Amino acid sequence: MASQEDLFKKVISHAKEYGYVFQSSEIYDGLSAVYDYAQNGAELKKNIREYWWKAMVQLNENIVGIDAAIFMHPTTWKASGHVDAFNDPLIDNKDSKKRYRADVLVEDYTAKIETKIEREVKKAAKRFGDAFNKEEFLATNQRVKDYQEKIDTILKRLGQSLENEDLADVKKLIEELEIACPMSGSKNWTDVKQFNLMFGTKLGASADSAMDLYLRPETAQGIFVNFLNVQKTGRLKIPFGIAQTGKAFRNEIVARQFIFRMREFEQMEMQFFIKPGTQSDWYEYWKEHRMKWHLSLGMGADNYRFHDHEKLAHYADAAADIEFRFPFGFKELEGIHSRTDFDLSKHQEFSGKKLQYFDTDESKNYVPCVVETSIGLDRMFLAVFSNSLQEEELENGTTRTVLKLPAVLAPTKAAVFPLVKKDGLPELAHEIIDDLKWDFNVIYDQKDAVGRRYRRQDANGTPFCITVDHQSLEDQTVTIRHRDTMQQQRVAISELKGIIHKEVDMKSWLMRMNQV
Repeated sequence: MASQEDLFKKVISHAKEYGYVFQSSEIYDGLSAVYDYAQNGAELKKNIREYWWKAMVQLNENIVGIDAAIFMHPTTWKASGHVDAFNDPLIDNKDSKKRYRADVLVEDYTAKIETKIEREVKKAAKRFGDAFNKEEFLATNQRVKDYQEKIDTILKRLGQSLENEDLADVKKLIEELEIACPMSGSKNWTDVKQFNLMFGTKLGASADSAMDLYLRPETAQGIFVNFLNVQKTGRLKIPFGIAQTGKAFRNEIVARQFIFRMREFEQMEMQFFIKPGTQSDWYEYWKEHRMKWHLSLGMGADNYRFHDHEKLAHYADAAADIEFRFPFGFKELEGIHSRTDFDLSKHQEFSGKKLQYFDTDESKNYVPCVVETSIGLDRMFLAVFSNSLQEEELENGTTRTVLKLPAVLAPTKAAVFPLVKKDGLPELAHEIIDDLKWDFNVIYDQKDAVGRRYRRQDANGTPFCITVDHQSLEDQTVTIRHRDTMQQQRVAISELKGIIHKEVDMKSWLMRMNQV
């Protein structure tokens, strides 16, 4: 069985080979933790963004979308707390000279204990077969309980130390756990220090008059400073939400794990403005609602879990992550945070402008509270891509590499093949493409034998392959092959649009949210 590291290497290699993700400026040896989305990657990313936007904005009458600028007045980041508190705890290994996030080193240590738990579960499931009860096993097996208690104790201590800014105890914890440098195996660590993650830049024509600015480290503040403008022009009544997708920038010193942690990335965020005192109910609502969105893609409920925060951000009274099982373990995919009235109150204080809502039902003004949902588009891309990449053993003893992307997100919905490059077959294939391309992203592929073309499109994630042969010229029928089952059927050319639409229609996929 391949290791997690080997599986992840395959994901990265496949992403490049099939035109999904390239290293940025690769011909100049690239930039660390900066990536370009290639022709297929750009399509997949766009489809994920649209799937989120339709579910979040189009299907909710009380949520609207904006697109705020990346540059913001520098006082924005003073008010939000980013200038003073947007730090990562970093630690250096004296022997390897490598720098790490101290909290990630500890979390990776606990992830290895989680792997031991999963191993025990698999062994027990194999031993007990259909009679196996996972919940009961986790609650009663002493070895598993000891593992879980150790994880909980470590993470609780880490959370408390970070919350109290006790960086000396974070180092002490690393030393007590005997955590070694992943590169060298050395346990010779420096003290833990805080490092601010914002990128600085200048605005202005001359050095003398230029204003110091930051590239935004999150998209949320663009929503908060526009709260009143959007509320008034949209005549919106609380509760309502403002959504946004866009680039954010963080000077990640320990950027790693491919596109999981990058210096330039994209967020999909929604801030939901509510009456103070109702945040607990709305927090639970959005936790449940967002999980349903993830599950609608059919990537397996076992691959998701909630993780409640031990350490809360300075603005939050509740926070949880939706974690996904990446090739390197369960990691944060989306955050749901109850941000209280911190953001609007702070911007009101620093700007001197009232950011309040007049509640006509109660005839009074108040600063709304906020529940936030925030998902990294790049992380969602990696979750979808890595979960979809599979090696299958076929009945004839061969294997195939198949990228089983949810069909609604697949970059190319169908590839059209002429069986041979003559006798009018390419012309008919192009006619089919000219008809389908108004509704779907489709491509023409005539190189190699049909079997090899099938394999290429399987690895590329294309849900359908359509083969035009000599019979097609006689009766206007073609062979359509389904990627996941490899089943083929003879259908009329006129039926193609309906068959594809049934599998890739965003409406039918999103309606699964109501059935989860």
